[in-house]
Formats: sequence, structure tokens, C-alpha cells
Amino acid sequence: MKQLVNTEWLEKNIDKVKILDATWCLPNSNRNAEEEFKLNHIKNSIFFDIDKNSDQNTSLPHMLPSRQKWEDIVSNLGLKNSDHIVVYDNSDVYSSCRVWYTFIYFGHDVNLISVLDGDFKKWLKEKRPTSKESTKISRTNYKAREHTSIVINKKQVEDNISSKKFELIDARSKQRFLGLQPEPRQGLRSGHVEGSKNLPFQLLLNEDRTFKKRDELINIFNQNQIDNNKDIAFTCGSGVTACILGLANSIISGKKPIIYDGSWSEYGLEKK
Repeated sequence: MKQLVNTEWLEKNIDKVKILDATWCLPNSNRNAEEEFKLNHIKNSIFFDIDKNSDQNTSLPHMLPSRQKWEDIVSNLGLKNSDHIVVYDNSDVYSSCRVWYTFIYFGHDVNLISVLDGDFKKWLKEKRPTSKESTKISRTNYKAREHTSIVINKKQVEDNISSKKFELIDARSKQRFLGLQPEPRQGLRSGHVEGSKNLPFQLLLNEDRTFKKRDELINIFNQNQIDNNKDIAFTCGSGVTACILGLANSIISGKKPIIYDGSWSEYGLEKK
């Protein structure tokens, strides 16, 4: 799997790949990712709206859409099954990993979907080419197939509390995991799924927003008593930062990430 590409590689291959800006900001951030994209983005990139390009028939945030809907979304972005797609973001929560996961869920070749290591911040710091031009898009006929084994639902999470078939790892901050800090979304109680473990996603990143090396990631997983011989699934606030852990685990193990799509936005809903 080619989970990550670096800024140097992307600049060299900028005309040979398709580039998506998947910046997504937390509800309380007062930022507009699409407006920011219009002002400045990596040359040749196309904006990918995580909220719009998700299941619109649920009150839960950015859940996976249907296969047909995904085919439509990706075809409208002018992407082909044979394209090498590189996703980046300018977000505090490394939202590009969520889009990387979604492409894998819908059967894109795992060697043809990558995240930009270090994201837009590193690209800007290195003064690599940016633009405010919009990229011309010609609709394609993208075909998807779902890998339902890499997503889990609330019932599977509940059953696992007693069966312990897999380890559930939560990417939120320790304060949120322990219920000492309120959730950024309204209507959610504080705390975590019984029996789950906490691995705040920030621990996996260097100061320049690049991912830590594989042996460092292995050490971090070990230090947090995460058993890589067991099946592992990832959760977070709303299914975005869980995918950062999923990507790191895929660097360690070569496995596709398993994500609890509803995450705490579903599990932590206050009982009416």
C-alpha cells in the first residue's frame, strides 16, 4: 500500500496524479474550508467536501454514502478507477485520512490512493506551487465495490463489550475520552465505549505534521497496550480522526483499516 507520499514526490508527479483537497474543520472552528480552497490550494487540486459527499439521509455526520452515490460523486470529480489519487488537507484533524479510507472502502486500488505526508502546511512552508485557479473537470464513469468488512456499526460495538472479538481504539484527546471535557457536538454525553482504549491521534504525528516512522508507530501502539495480533477497529468523535489511526495501523500491519463509522456521534447520543 502506498499510504503516504511526500511533498517532494507530489511536486515531481503533480501532472501525473489527481489531487483532492479534503480540508474539513470541526463544527466549532468558524472556518469555511471551501472558501479557503478558492483563495489558495495545491496546483491542479479539486475540492472534496466531506460533509456533502456523504450519506445525506442520516442525522449522523459524514457517514459513508451508498455505492451508487459514491460512484456519482467520484465520477463528477472527473476521477477514474485507474487514477493515482493524492489527498491532502489544511485541517487540524488531518481529514484527508478519512477520504483515503473511503476510497479504500469503495474498492479503489490501495496502491493508487495516498495521503500527502505533512499536509498543506508543509507544502506551503516549502514554497511549493499553489494556485487559485479552478481545475477543469470532465465527468467520468467511476465504478465502486464495497468492502463491508472494514466498517463496523453500533451493534457490533455493543456486542464486542462482552465478546471482546476486537480491540476498539479511540482517537480523541485523553480529556474527551475520560469525559473531563465536553464534546464539540451538541447532544452528546461525555465518556467512551466500555472496554475501549485511548490513543490520541496527535501522538502519531511529528511537529511538521508528517507521520512518525513505522518503528516509532509500532512503539506507540505497544506503549498503549494495543495488541496488533488481535483485530483492531478505530473510533473517534465522528469517524474522521479514527482514520488517522487506521492509516498508521495500515503502515504497521499492511491491513486495511476497520472504522466504527458512527463513532461517538452515534454512540454518545443522549438518551431521549
